[in-house]
Amino acid sequence: MMQPRERKVKILATLGPASNTPEMIEALMRAGADAFRINMSHGEQADKVKLVEAIRALEKKIMRATTIVFDLQGPKLRVGDFEGGSAMLREGTMFVLDDNPALGDENRVELPHPELFAAARKGDRLLIDDGKVRLKIAAVEPGKIGAVVEVGGRVSNHKGVNVPDVLVPIPALTEKDRSDLQFALEMGADYIALSFVQRPEDVAEARALIGDRAGILSKIEKPQAIERLDEILKLSDAVMVARGDLGVELPPESLPPLQNKIVARARQMGKPVVVATQMLESMIVSPTPTRAEVSDVATAIYDGADAVMLSAESAAGQYPIEAVTMMDRIARNVELDPVYEARIHFTETIPEETAADALADASRTIATNLKTGPMVCYTSSGSTARRIARERPPVKILAMTASLEVARRLGLQWGVYAVHTRDVASFEEMVAKAKRMALRHGLAKAPERLVILAGVPFKTAGSTNVLHVVRLAGDELDNYLSE
Repeated sequence: MMQPRERKVKILATLGPASNTPEMIEALMRAGADAFRINMSHGEQADKVKLVEAIRALEKKIMRATTIVFDLQGPKLRVGDFEGGSAMLREGTMFVLDDNPALGDENRVELPHPELFAAARKGDRLLIDDGKVRLKIAAVEPGKIGAVVEVGGRVSNHKGVNVPDVLVPIPALTEKDRSDLQFALEMGADYIALSFVQRPEDVAEARALIGDRAGILSKIEKPQAIERLDEILKLSDAVMVARGDLGVELPPESLPPLQNKIVARARQMGKPVVVATQMLESMIVSPTPTRAEVSDVATAIYDGADAVMLSAESAAGQYPIEAVTMMDRIARNVELDPVYEARIHFTETIPEETAADALADASRTIATNLKTGPMVCYTSSGSTARRIARERPPVKILAMTASLEVARRLGLQWGVYAVHTRDVASFEEMVAKAKRMALRHGLAKAPERLVILAGVPFKTAGSTNVLHVVRLAGDELDNYLSE
């Protein structure tokens, strides 16, 4: 059995060529990874089967529910082909993007996305190759966009095009995404990461296909999504601050306040929030990060993010284990900082007028004032654990559930250690099992108190109405561990 982490924030590690064997996946888990991301933008579906099998085998080996996130590619606007494979666009010249499939040159290239011709307007920006080349639209005609090159550079075949000023009328799910989504659900995905969400309708479309078979993690990487953030959050199970494309389409200096806003709103609404992209970017080729990267990871943790993510660092870098180890060390040191507790409560979380919210809020006060051991909650859907985690209590949260799927989804939730176990049937069994599990999993020791939350009648979802404080007796450890 693998012992709980010393930290509360979670680490989401992306798997790839550098980490696609059972041995490496286990090494990443033992180094600090709590959940794994499978990126459907690269490789074939058949390649992902072995990754899932390795994770599920590891889950049984270490007896710990483990979260798998399948990240869909989403729609990607790209230019067509150039004669010779590329062309140099020079500052101040006119460049045309059209629907002509002929090979492009320094004057024009195909843009095989008719929906963009209808949506683009004079003055809108076009960013090619992650913003390395920048154009400004001067005129729009049927099947043709004329633009002035503001920042020149060489553009090669199929480079991506970002249109930050345009709400592009394309669905968030392409045909490839629909196929990958069905595959991910068949593989038992815990979360589906939905790329390029622009509006709540994008999430609703995915929900209609997914139902309750997996959680939806909406990636906020378009400026249009910021404008409708609350609506998107309401329909999502979790959210990601995807700073890659968001950083291309927005001025870099706007990212820190936007990251803070997204994290705060997600926390207030009780939805897990992941901060991602370029967190330890230099560790793709270096065994140590830059000081700026360390500070970046620390800032996300101080803000109260539920999880921080590694992308190429763990998927394709030269030092995947070192990257996970470094992120774990940063997180543990931040959480040991005396000011961390105050910092994560800069965001005010106001309880709703429900018994469950009131008890979750009260449980944090009790744990703080009595300096208790962990909180223990019994949950059918995971909502009780999420409510408690939203309050960012000073202790860990032991969530016990009869649903393995719920235990796995709680792997992105701040401070939660989820255990898949049978339901209890009585108050006495509730207390005894809470003590036994807290001791067995190394979360508590005598004579600490436990704060227990549950719902009566037992086995009923959404019925959290009991808060009980109990002290562990000195002789209980030997009794429970010998059972």
